Amino acid sequence: MEPAFVPFEFTEYAHEEMLQRSREFHEEMRRRRTVRHFAERPVPREVVELAIRTAATAPSGAHKQPWRFVLVKDPQIKARIREAAEEEERRSYQERMPPAWIQDLEPLGTDWNKPFLTTCPYLLAVFAETFALTESGPAKHYYVQESVGIATGLLIAALHHAGLATLTHTPSPMKFLREILGRPRNERPFLLLALGYPAPGCEVPNLTRKRLEEVLTVK
Repeated sequence: MEPAFVPFEFTEYAHEEMLQRSREFHEEMRRRRTVRHFAERPVPREVVELAIRTAATAPSGAHKQPWRFVLVKDPQIKARIREAAEEEERRSYQERMPPAWIQDLEPLGTDWNKPFLTTCPYLLAVFAETFALTESGPAKHYYVQESVGIATGLLIAALHHAGLATLTHTPSPMKFLREILGRPRNERPFLLLALGYPAPGCEVPNLTRKRLEEVLTVK
């Protein structure tokens, strides 16, 4: 029988090294950007799988680990996903989204067309397992949304650290993902992530992030 607790493996750094590591990681993540133009060149699958392994190290409510990932490479499946996603996006832009929302999106150059869903080498669908299916019946999960959100953040950081670009896509509603990918009834689509190398000459909006004093309050 495995022990209930094991020693915690922790590495402590001197103050200056902590600062240096923090500065280097911040600088690396500061360069991370969402891209909408991907090169069609292949991506090493092992790199993506290692990023998913990293995502799966995230903390979760009662350690239920309610994240599920579906890696899509098949061009036909990607085409089906794009068709369904663009249909939902078209309806959102034309019927669901208020004018203020569309106006806020204008500087980013987005619309209902999503060519990146088929040009990127991989689509990674993230699902939230809302409850477990066991032999004795459904078993409750806890803090599912928060747990999967943390795992997704680690996933994006890991892919960027490995040298890949990503785009988060959340067409609403996303139930078509469960249908196309044949996922069970206890899984809810959380996010669709396009990933790969940026296309040559790829450009991104010239954005400015909020200053630290705008996002941090110290009491």
